[in-house]
Amino acid sequence: MSTLTEELLDFDEALERYDPVMGLEVHVELGTATKMFCSCPTVFGAEPNTQVCPTCLGLPGSLPAVNGTAVEWAIRIGLALNCEIAEWCRFARKNYFYPDMPKNFQTSQYDEPISFDGYLDVEVEGQTFRIGIERAHMEEDTGKSTHVGGATGRIHGADYSLVDYNRAGIPLIEIVTKPIEVPGHLAPAIARAYVAELRDLIRALGVSEARMERGQMRCDVNLSLKPKGVAKFGTRSETKNVNSLRSVERAARFEIQRHAAVLSSGGTIVQETRHFHENNGTTTSGRRKEEAEDYRYFPEPDLVPIAPARAWVEEIGKTLPEVPGARRARLAAEWGISDFDMQSVVNAGALELIVETIGAGAPADQARKWWTGELARTANERAVELSELPITPAQVARIVELLLAGELTDKLARQVVEGVLAGEGDPDAVVAARGLKVVSDDSALLAAIDDAIAANAAVADKIRGGNHAAAGVLIGAVMKATRGQADAARVRELVLSRLS
Repeated sequence: MSTLTEELLDFDEALERYDPVMGLEVHVELGTATKMFCSCPTVFGAEPNTQVCPTCLGLPGSLPAVNGTAVEWAIRIGLALNCEIAEWCRFARKNYFYPDMPKNFQTSQYDEPISFDGYLDVEVEGQTFRIGIERAHMEEDTGKSTHVGGATGRIHGADYSLVDYNRAGIPLIEIVTKPIEVPGHLAPAIARAYVAELRDLIRALGVSEARMERGQMRCDVNLSLKPKGVAKFGTRSETKNVNSLRSVERAARFEIQRHAAVLSSGGTIVQETRHFHENNGTTTSGRRKEEAEDYRYFPEPDLVPIAPARAWVEEIGKTLPEVPGARRARLAAEWGISDFDMQSVVNAGALELIVETIGAGAPADQARKWWTGELARTANERAVELSELPITPAQVARIVELLLAGELTDKLARQVVEGVLAGEGDPDAVVAARGLKVVSDDSALLAAIDDAIAANAAVADKIRGGNHAAAGVLIGAVMKATRGQADAARVRELVLSRLS
């Protein structure tokens, strides 16, 4: 058994000694109405084991039939990734045992994928990096195991396990990169940027919602280190099923530090799968990783090969939407912001949220302000993705509408956001429950101003004498009296008018 340690080397020190090499495998569940090889529905959240049949349960005598829409969407993905589309390909059986594999093999593609040799460009810190795509092949998803009892939620220590086969057989596209060798300090950020760009592309193609929190898109982070100046790749680890952009970056960074600690102490890296832990950003050992020959691949005898007609592939190519990079450039021009500002929006995970908020009626500058300002700060404090905050683009647009109508001040709007995030209801309900509307009745404001003048006679005399800067004291008193619900600009006008 090779030496293992969970000690970490400082990130910068690790990169002084070693160069990281990454490989990213992203599984995308296609949003087809039925499964890959049978007509069972694919609705998310159905009661366990209600969307199954003899075929996806692997019962004797059942025969698969290929989902034509899944093949078409696989070609769409391949073309969008600048891949070659195979003129002829076939499925294979990948043999391994898991409780959630009802057939004891997975129908996948091995040496003959439907698309191969492509690339996807990503931008990090003003630099563009081209990530090579080795292949994007078709396969089926597995079922889902739930381990009940124990402290970890995993099979070790559980009291018992339950298996839901609803997911078994849902069409998957596995997108595998070529080895990624980039400046070490940028490697974790580039891993995140690649998955984010891929997710945007998948959504633009309309083939999947690619919701990572639902498992519709999952990333396996393969990582190895090689000493500076050495060409040969090191032994890799594979962190499985990472399900958020932030976690992809954290997993890559952790594994760089872990590998470096093992190698620097004279140990050797075990080729294995690893589990990523969201709560602390660490990985732990899973199982020894098999090589391809261990899966005993052989051609699937129950399915005929697929030979997409060139004319059909060309027609599919003509239907591809605007790619995310071109769309970002167009939106930046429409919003009047720089490429740098747009990259900041993307890095914050705010692009689609801003687009939806604009679509709900908010001006672009206001939508960008709220998502990249107050809400981004809150997401950072809670250590969650921006999209995971319990507030919708429509709710943000309504807050902006109230703000621009003069019914809220910036300060009050922030309190409304706070209330929505706390689960107190939609913006209007929060405004009503907390009594947050701006005091716009001049008679009420004048009463508060008169009280402030009476309490600050010396300040009032200065204002009468022409020292208008002193008005800030009275304005502050009025804002305090109205619990911040007055329009400060209107209060200033009334104060100066009253004392002129």
